[in-house]
Amino acid sequence: MCVESDGCEIEGCSSSDEVRTLSGSMSPALKSSPDLHPCKPGHKFRAALLRCRSPAAAAGILTFGNILNYMDRYTVAGVVQDIQKHFDKTDSGVGLLQTVFICSFMVAAPIFGYLGDRFNRKVILSCGIFFCLPVLTSSFYSSISPTIIGDLFTNNSRTMMLSVFYLAIPLGSGLGYILGSSAKVAAGDWHWALRVSPMLGITAGTLILVFVPEPKRGCFDQMGVRIRTRTSWCCDMKALAKNRSYVFSSLASAAVSFATGAFGMWIPLYLTRAQEVQKTAVPCGKNQICNSTDSMIFGAITCVTGLLGVVIGAATTRLCRQKTERADPLVCAVSMLGSAIFICLIFVVAKKSIVGAYVCIFVGETLLFLNWAITADILMFVVIPTRRSTAVAFQGFTSHLLGDAGSPYLIGLISDGLQKRYATSTLWKFLSLGYALMLCPFIIVLGGMFFLATALFFLDDKEKAEKHYNIPIVKNISKKYQI
Repeated sequence: MCVESDGCEIEGCSSSDEVRTLSGSMSPALKSSPDLHPCKPGHKFRAALLRCRSPAAAAGILTFGNILNYMDRYTVAGVVQDIQKHFDKTDSGVGLLQTVFICSFMVAAPIFGYLGDRFNRKVILSCGIFFCLPVLTSSFYSSISPTIIGDLFTNNSRTMMLSVFYLAIPLGSGLGYILGSSAKVAAGDWHWALRVSPMLGITAGTLILVFVPEPKRGCFDQMGVRIRTRTSWCCDMKALAKNRSYVFSSLASAAVSFATGAFGMWIPLYLTRAQEVQKTAVPCGKNQICNSTDSMIFGAITCVTGLLGVVIGAATTRLCRQKTERADPLVCAVSMLGSAIFICLIFVVAKKSIVGAYVCIFVGETLLFLNWAITADILMFVVIPTRRSTAVAFQGFTSHLLGDAGSPYLIGLISDGLQKRYATSTLWKFLSLGYALMLCPFIIVLGGMFFLATALFFLDDKEKAEKHYNIPIVKNISKKYQI
């Protein structure tokens, strides 16, 4: 029979079933006992909830929360033209808005990575959603959620589930554009774009608290062995700094973050300026609601390319693993280098053809999004379970510090600098922003080089991580009873 931790008996369970405790952990089946008593109605309801705590359901709920996380980040980008007109800001001034937002949770991420390796992760997630500011909620999610999924699945199943989880990055970002633009048009005021997504967070927090279990760290990685004692934070940081695969993949992730941060902020505005140059659109006035068509289309493309990128990335990696054990970083490197080519073409064709620019965006983003889940899987392979939250947090910190924390402001600053050199005109505003965005393909190529460097050290670092939990559980006890 199945027995809860309070000792009540649940009807309809066989004696061979495992016991699921209220904390979500699993223990061996208990045999019938005279001390057991029938469950009360409340206990049966609680037991039914516990049976719904499947790994797949947990991954789905965490993915839903991550979608809301990225929706909140990119809602502002969906109404950036309205904000720029309302406050009469330059490109650098608008870029600084996104940079400050990213820097807020960039600083908080390492703190919650430390907490995620040492305390109950689902409680931290729920508290972050219920009681903390949105920027801190992003820190909770980015640092902790992937490690829970990493402990619920293994091998190809883990790759697939992490792929689904990281699908939330482009999907949530794209929905952020659509939500921001739609709310602005429906309400006739861009302020309403910022008031929708926070209300959805309450639903996500409740689902996490009720249905997401707290798995034992590294439970699937152990496979009949036990993990060594948890080390100090300083020891964890020293080990991560010496982990070459982790360092290079983090730098590559920062390159991806730089490009996605800059693109997410500036591409809709760049395409709007392109249409103004082509005389197919007119600039909006200060007190007018700006046209949201480009933000809507870009958001839809981001959602679709995110889905395709994650699916193609997972399938390609699974196939290439049959050929080489270095498949993960090599797939990332090839996709990055291919993406740079099509992103360069965006700025070549945008002046003449908006449709051609959208085609290049579609292919370039698909290739760029291939590596989101694979990068997380690389981390799971080369970092031991007891320091994964810290590793994810500092990888996120590095990605933001060298990537999207500065790229929106930097692109805006370069654009403003170019505009000041020549007489301001619609054409030059378009060209100056395009020249500034041309920095992104070069950063993407650099990221591809970092993934190639990761491939050189991947197998050695993976083997080192496996040695940390290759200590047999069964000890030699013969000496203890030796006469």
